[in-house]
Amino acid sequence: MTADDQKEKRKIIALLIGITILLLIILFSSLSYIRATSSIRQAKAEATQLAKQYASIEEVDRFYWFTREDTYFSVLGKNQEQQDVVAIIPKSGENVTVLAQDEGLTEDEAKEKIFKDYPRETLRKATLGMFEDQPVWEVMTKGNKGNNYYLLDFKDGKEVKVIRNI
Repeated sequence: MTADDQKEKRKIIALLIGITILLLIILFSSLSYIRATSSIRQAKAEATQLAKQYASIEEVDRFYWFTREDTYFSVLGKNQEQQDVVAIIPKSGENVTVLAQDEGLTEDEAKEKIFKDYPRETLRKATLGMFEDQPVWEVMTKGNKGNNYYLLDFKDGKEVKVIRNI
């Protein structure tokens, strides 16, 4: 075997080792992602089942995971009559709250209200849940000094609670 053949063989081995390492990184990253999102998928599946049972939701449009004092899962969708409804489900699965979506703010309307009231903050996300037995939108923003959380009444958009600079 010549020196050129040996160099070529080393290059091929190095390439195969590199490809193997890359494939292992992709595999472990994929497994980590699947494990990290499995609880969300399971919660969504269970909440969707309860929303079908209590609110007759047949077509799910949105799912929210809300944690403030307690944990709630909210499912927005259409019922059998093609009406837009909301099911807010406590983690226990008991005492499901069912509302017509047109009885309150949409996610976009909640975000717009916060953007209008606090234009210098960057909107991060909005979730729907229950706080002190009333449906609320929690809108999270990023301000100069940290994250801010605004709880808005689902029905009229009034601020229920504000947590700033966390």
